[in-house]
Amino acid sequence: MPTAADIRLMDEPEIHQALNEAKAELFALRFQLEVGQLENPLRVRTVRKDIARYLTVLRERQLAATLIQQEEDNV
Repeated sequence: MPTAADIRLMDEPEIHQALNEAKAELFALRFQLEVGQLENPLRVRTVRKDIARYLTVLRERQLAATLIQQEEDNV
């Protein structure tokens, strides 16, 4: 389970790759849950939180880039 600080150290392609892997894992976990083969149901919650962390860091970077662009336009 990566922390937000760990994710901030990654570059964007790494974050997108980790995000895609987490989404694939969540899909597999949901499938296992429906079939009744999921051993650890708390894993679903953990993966969802990981996905939220990845998306949060990506959004922070997007907002920072927008802010920098606005500052450059105002100068």
